[in-house]
Amino acid sequence: MKKQEHYLNELLGSLGVFYIKLHQYHWYVEGPRFYTLHEIFEEMYDEVTADLDEVAERMLQLNQKPASTLKEYLELSFVKEAAYTEKVSAEDMVKATLEDYKLFVEKIKEGYDLFDGDEVTTDLLVGLQTKADKHIWMLEVTSR
Repeated sequence: MKKQEHYLNELLGSLGVFYIKLHQYHWYVEGPRFYTLHEIFEEMYDEVTADLDEVAERMLQLNQKPASTLKEYLELSFVKEAAYTEKVSAEDMVKATLEDYKLFVEKIKEGYDLFDGDEVTTDLLVGLQTKADKHIWMLEVTSR
């Protein structure tokens, strides 16, 4: 159970950091694609908010303790923060978001064996991967 709890907390922490990163991109995006990307980043962070809640609630159902502080999220996250010491181009924001979604898919796949026999958690992971795969496809099309 400990390994499962740690895995879900890593996922939770990464979603928390990703939420903040997407919010930053939403605020700081500039250029000719501003409006479109501004809206897309907002849709993404709204979705991540729901995912964050769903993972935490599943952990509670499993009698696990979900991480709930920014400090814990930063320590657990496999997503890296976006530091704003200089201007970031819209293209670099899209590229970073695409890479983060790919990382989520990679990490989500690691959970399938870990939760073998727990169909509810596996279904949660499948849903998260489904959304991430769709964002990957859309961001790759956007980057062309």
